[in-house]
Amino acid sequence: MARKAGSHADITGPAIRAAALRLFARSGYAAVSMRQIAAEVGVGAGALYLYTPDKQTLLFDLMQEHMTALLAAWEAVDKGSTPQDHLQAFVAFHIDFHIDRPDAVFLAYMELRNLSPGNFAAIEALRRRYENQLQSILENGSGTGAFKIDDARITTMALIAMLAGIHVWYRDGGRLSRDRIQTIYRELVRRTVSP
Repeated sequence: MARKAGSHADITGPAIRAAALRLFARSGYAAVSMRQIAAEVGVGAGALYLYTPDKQTLLFDLMQEHMTALLAAWEAVDKGSTPQDHLQAFVAFHIDFHIDRPDAVFLAYMELRNLSPGNFAAIEALRRRYENQLQSILENGSGTGAFKIDDARITTMALIAMLAGIHVWYRDGGRLSRDRIQTIYRELVRRTVSP
């Protein structure tokens, strides 16, 4: 099928991904059709297949893009030198990265159930790599006596669950600034692991 007159691959492809992300986050993956995504972008439904083979691949690509960007951004963070520095850097990073990406965060956490087994395994491996960053920080801090934790894996999952929830309720212009929210979260996490 020929591309719609006036369409451009470098514009249409990203527009399709952005529309799918919005629609999946708003209505849920299962409730969104390829026709709805096409209508949102302003192209014929058949044109979508020039950019993705199917809806499952589109969901997977959105999740993979989010997770690889997350991991790359964390690698670039100045983490400091002590376990406490590392933990504070992780908390600040997690909030900063996720606060402006509520739709991507929703997809990454709530739509895993809709991935095919192979796609699920690939995204789960990326998630595990990210979770392992925090778990390593906690284990190192526990080993030096900087942190007191009963189980590093459970503490990791509890802290990530707490941090991940910010995208649900935070709004720019709300009662607290981003900096203040980050300070409060860093203090909550510090108290959770303090000896």
